[in-house]
Amino acid sequence: MRRTTRTKSGHVNPLWQLYRTVSFIKVTKNFIVIELGRICPSVQLKRNMYRMLLGMTIGDKTSIAYKAMPDLMFPERITIGENSVIGYNATLLTHEYLVDEYRVGNIHIGDNVLIGANALVLPGVTIGDNSVIGAMTVVSKDVPAHAFAYGNPMIIKNKI
Repeated sequence: MRRTTRTKSGHVNPLWQLYRTVSFIKVTKNFIVIELGRICPSVQLKRNMYRMLLGMTIGDKTSIAYKAMPDLMFPERITIGENSVIGYNATLLTHEYLVDEYRVGNIHIGDNVLIGANALVLPGVTIGDNSVIGAMTVVSKDVPAHAFAYGNPMIIKNKI
């Protein structure tokens, strides 16, 4: 099971009450920074913007590709190690809004990790060092170090 904090919303879906869980100003700021970052041609500038303006922890020499999407509500819950690659249009979610509850969890991505294009990393997941996540994979549980994970549902194989 992923490590998330679950909060019941009562009789109204939590997305309808979004600004009770995160401020409108924070979401607006994050939206502007992330949309600029998504089209930024410099991976160094993008990494620095995300570190300084969103509070993400991103290691040296890590590249976040064109159109990759960090979480809009809680990007500060994302940690990415050194020398990793987040592929084109990959999505890193630290929140889930469901019909009767919302969940928030951290994402920890290790060093030397490759996350393929269009992959989706769900809240509360850890991806170990030197792992590879295939394109279009839904990462719904932890991936150990030195593993190759692919598909939906996700299949994990040992690289060594």
